[in-house]
Amino acid sequence: MISPVLPTYARAKVAFERGEGVRVFTPDGDSYLDFGAGVAVTSCGHSHPHLVQALTEQAQKIWHTSNLYQMPGQEKLAQRLIEHSFADTVFFTNSGAEALECSIKMARKYQSAVGHPEKYRLVTFEGAFHGRTLATIAAGGQAKYLEGFGPKVDGFDQVPFGDHEALKAAIGPATAGILIEPVQGEGGIRPVPPQCLRGLRELCDANGLLLIYDEVQCGIGRTGKLFAYEWSGAAPDIMAVAKGIGGGFPMGACLATEKAAQGMTAGTHGSTFGGNPLATAVGNAVLDVILAPGFLEAVQQRALTLKQKLASLKDRHPAVIEEVRGQGLMVGIKCRLPNTALQQAALDQHLLVIGAGDNVVRLLPPLIVTDADVAEAVDKLDRACLVLEAKPAA
Repeated sequence: MISPVLPTYARAKVAFERGEGVRVFTPDGDSYLDFGAGVAVTSCGHSHPHLVQALTEQAQKIWHTSNLYQMPGQEKLAQRLIEHSFADTVFFTNSGAEALECSIKMARKYQSAVGHPEKYRLVTFEGAFHGRTLATIAAGGQAKYLEGFGPKVDGFDQVPFGDHEALKAAIGPATAGILIEPVQGEGGIRPVPPQCLRGLRELCDANGLLLIYDEVQCGIGRTGKLFAYEWSGAAPDIMAVAKGIGGGFPMGACLATEKAAQGMTAGTHGSTFGGNPLATAVGNAVLDVILAPGFLEAVQQRALTLKQKLASLKDRHPAVIEEVRGQGLMVGIKCRLPNTALQQAALDQHLLVIGAGDNVVRLLPPLIVTDADVAEAVDKLDRACLVLEAKPAA
């Protein structure tokens, strides 16, 4: 049967009808351990009672009014994000790509507002992924996403990841800012060293540029702090978040300082659905969970356990695993075989993992994962590696 859905995804031949904690279940009742979390989205796991209660209660009140009116839940969530970050103001969106669009527009509008409309270009980094809109695929610069979509949107200058001299050379009179993921996700789980983020902060300050972080995947507790930039102490001027902030409900946000946002006056930007009562009710419930005393410390402990077990797994399977890297519960296994082979072998063991660039398989479990879950996942990966090693060479 041909699916009526546009075939833009090479979907696995499995479907899930319910989830609980770190597990999802097929209609036949088969259980899978979810170490993909819907690509770092289900931060609190599946069907978390507190999130379900928040959504259910809000659904019985009001679903939507639009941003033409004040929304108390939105104000509350924005204030909490401000209190736990560098930001002074928040704009809510429905996705990470929209949060990045807002960030890009804000950077350009800032330069225009302070008398430099000629400054509109952003320096970005090879291997980055910032979304699927025309502007964000241009920002990411990857040919496979740009091909066939007409002229590349102007205003983005890619430099090699980690090449400091190329970065400095890319800054010119039209440069408005620098856009970077503190941990590259789709690019293969590549963390930016803290000293490099601090160097970017200094570079931006010295050149009148805005520093923009894309924490769509690495934010909201994924690295063991609420935001990944906190490990470096180098705060941005603008930051895009999404995925984990909604715990599975579509939501994103653009956070900014008052200075960076000064050009975004009434009428300059908008969203019909962004920050609606349903989304912000769930977002507030997610923060209730993640900001609870001891939660982020537990994430750090689970991350250490996972890292140690994967190091041992690498030693046992050097023909399959080349490297283990990442930060917190955002881990990448660089494969010697095609990463799709390990991804499928893991699926056969009823373990969900996610592919990434640089021949990497990502492990992005819900942040509520336990040591027992980690041990089970690594055991499934162990069996998957044994199966791959037993296959004759092509």
